Amino acid sequence: MTPVSFADASATLELPLDALPGSAAPGFASPRAKVLHLINGEHYSGAERVQDLLAARLPEFGYEVSFACIKPGCFDQMRKAKHASLVQLPMRSRFDLRPVAAVARLLRRGGYSLLHTHSPRAALIGRAASAMAGVPMIHHIHSPAGNDTANRWRDRFNAITERTSLTGVAAVIAVSRSLGAYARGRGIDEQRIAVVPNGVPCCGPLPWRTTPSGAWTLGTVALYRPRKGLEVLLDALASLKSQGVAVRLRAVGPFENADYEAKIKDRVDHLGLRDTVDWRGFQLDVNRELAAMDLFVLPSLFGEGLPMVILEAMAAGVPVIGTRVEGVPEAIRDGQDGLIAAPGDAADLARAIEQVVRGTVDWSELRETAHQRQADHFSDASMSAGVAAVYNAVLARKK
Repeated sequence: MTPVSFADASATLELPLDALPGSAAPGFASPRAKVLHLINGEHYSGAERVQDLLAARLPEFGYEVSFACIKPGCFDQMRKAKHASLVQLPMRSRFDLRPVAAVARLLRRGGYSLLHTHSPRAALIGRAASAMAGVPMIHHIHSPAGNDTANRWRDRFNAITERTSLTGVAAVIAVSRSLGAYARGRGIDEQRIAVVPNGVPCCGPLPWRTTPSGAWTLGTVALYRPRKGLEVLLDALASLKSQGVAVRLRAVGPFENADYEAKIKDRVDHLGLRDTVDWRGFQLDVNRELAAMDLFVLPSLFGEGLPMVILEAMAAGVPVIGTRVEGVPEAIRDGQDGLIAAPGDAADLARAIEQVVRGTVDWSELRETAHQRQADHFSDASMSAGVAAVYNAVLARKK
């Protein structure tokens, strides 16, 4: 298989078999080949937005997407691609293998050509079901399973599960070069690894905005959990306020659990930031939230792939400050499309924010270059074309 590659940060996505945005996948356009996406489904965050966008755009490339959820949650209610059928096959625990037979039956009876999994848990079920049904399996790596949470035991278990389950799969899709290297380090054959960067819809022409004045609105969007670095952002915010830098924080998204939410809000009180942070909770319309932000900040500590929310901020013309973890520097060129800070370093994060607020780095130039870069390299069309190209190659090899 010819790998789908993203050779350097400024390169154009290279697609095998001439799968181009806006064109049907050669040989499979009529009738469409059916692909079952096996997902967890409990959240609607970055990986789930990828799955939703693929369901919406892959029909343009000759593929019909359906979903099976093994950990059902809010995905079914929040997804936009409602035309894609969805069945729930819940696992009662991470050791419950009963859905294997149900997935295999679904593959056979539904006439699916491919199975596409999106998590270590899904890979575990999918690999066995794929073998039973004789349907090739493709796995999508959205984040490093061995460095995804603050729970070392869980990470180790997920890494072992993923590595075991991916033996002999038809292809592995990594969302960034860093995750491609991670996959190679897990022993996956390089010829079966395709790097297909995440992508989001383009928002059209860059909206006109003047450089902010007065108090700047910093924004962040996440499913808040320890690896997202919210504590670091709060410390940076307190430091900026102590230096007389007028900033506020607009925090969009839910917390992973009530205990972590209580811990964070205690920290807010301790730092004297109660009147400085606007907790927005989960919002389905992320673009509307981004429009209210002057500067987007994602202070991740580890465990990213290629964050969708960074790409969404770029598309909306909101300058981004990220951290030097996994795929973030592959989207943001430091000093050109945004700024990159050291993970876990509140002083460095505050310095980067202050550079933009004080005008040391030109806010307007950042938003213009970021907006163009997203359109050129990180659209939902290019992502879907890349995934369709992997499908093409796998099906061509099967003949």
